[in-house]
Amino acid sequence: MLEALYIEFIGDTLYWACVHIMQVVGDKTGMGYQLANLVIFIFLQPGLILLFFILWRREKRKSIASVINQKDN
Repeated sequence: MLEALYIEFIGDTLYWACVHIMQVVGDKTGMGYQLANLVIFIFLQPGLILLFFILWRREKRKSIASVINQKDN
């Protein structure tokens, strides 16, 4: 029971800390909370995920090509 309350407290604290950060970002950029939230979670986050996926696939392809070249030599 106590563990569940502790986990809920941490989750609640983390949520409100993130909301505060989003409010600060919105105020500093002049976009406001809602637009900052939209930009970060609809454009920036998916874009970064796609970028890192592409970079990972590129490195994996290089690694496979390197192994094949070593076997040929």
